[in-house]
Amino acid sequence: MSARSPAVPAGGGHLPSHVVRFARVLRRAGLAVGTDRVAVAMAAAAEVGLSREEDLYWALHAVLVSRAEHRPIFDEAFRRCFRGVLAGPGGPDGAGARAPPPAAHRRVADALAAEGGGARALPAAPGGEETAALAWSDREVLRTKDFEQMSAAELREAEEAIARMHLAIRDLPVRRLRPDPRGDRVDPRATLRAALRAGGGGIPLRWRSAATRPPAIVALCDVSGSMARYARIFLRFLHALARDRRSVHVFTFGTRLTPVTRLLRHRDPDEALAAVGRAVKDWDGGTRIGAALRELNLRWARRLLAQGGVVLLLTDGLDRDDARGLAAEAERLRRAARRVIWLNPLLRWAGFEPRAAGIRALLPHVDELRPVHDLESLSQLAAALSGPARPAPGARAGAGAGSAARARRAR
Repeated sequence: MSARSPAVPAGGGHLPSHVVRFARVLRRAGLAVGTDRVAVAMAAAAEVGLSREEDLYWALHAVLVSRAEHRPIFDEAFRRCFRGVLAGPGGPDGAGARAPPPAAHRRVADALAAEGGGARALPAAPGGEETAALAWSDREVLRTKDFEQMSAAELREAEEAIARMHLAIRDLPVRRLRPDPRGDRVDPRATLRAALRAGGGGIPLRWRSAATRPPAIVALCDVSGSMARYARIFLRFLHALARDRRSVHVFTFGTRLTPVTRLLRHRDPDEALAAVGRAVKDWDGGTRIGAALRELNLRWARRLLAQGGVVLLLTDGLDRDDARGLAAEAERLRRAARRVIWLNPLLRWAGFEPRAAGIRALLPHVDELRPVHDLESLSQLAAALSGPARPAPGARAGAGAGSAARARRAR
């Protein structure tokens, strides 16, 4: 850090307002910064004061940054909000400072512009880039862009696209038959009653066909630190899914299992997600997948999966408990469900290998393994829910022979 004083007002009374604005910018740029963290950040900033920029930087960094990939965004926001000469411990300005990645620069610029009037005061972007949000809208590019790399404006556009997404789910046939004028089977009892009413004339045939019912969808959404960004987008997807269907049940899990189905019933998606954020206490924390599946199996599975529901499991498989008991609970869940679809954003990498213990424990007990990192993958998931069960192309490598056999039986 530079030894020069940061370019913020010298009066200590202005420091809390600067910290609050800084936290708002980070939140708009995609970091999980709640009011509890803002309060701790204000106390930390008051403790170190404004005498040294480096002390202020690291005090806020310790409170507001929980993932390594968020540091470039924090550095860029700190540089712009506090007008320091360096956004990181690299040395004096021009010696060790590095230009921020384009994605971080764009997300912070969008967040500052949303604050109102901030865009005009910003310095030019490195390399002469525009600091405005999306000056153009290329939907084809947006469909295949990773959620983690999207700017704040792009995320908003992606969420609006999800709200407009057609999410037809294929109904399941049941043993019962229902009256149907265009059915393929004669209904003897209805035909006899119609003949008695008609008198001695001809016999009017009555028809019926196989009845169907919507399958129960049970979604488990990992909200730990490594999945926070994808969890928010997936909850948007589930809100659109549950909008017109009562058979969608949603749970979040990090270190505990939290049912949020009723909260997602709110018609406004922003209000629904805000309510979920207030109810979920372990957002952006650790992950205990085995404990979450155990609670689901004990308290909810018999009630929700009694008629063969579909389970959507969103997680990267990185378990804090080293997968203790995870395989047994995943197998138990698989026996209760008609179909288990594992949604893993790590599959976006071509060199993905199931090395983590949690991933190896889950793989033999899922029917389909799909990536979920962009709009295209969500569209494919919607198509998979509306069609017959089949594994995603190339996604079943390493899933095990038992799981492949189950997938063949499902077809």
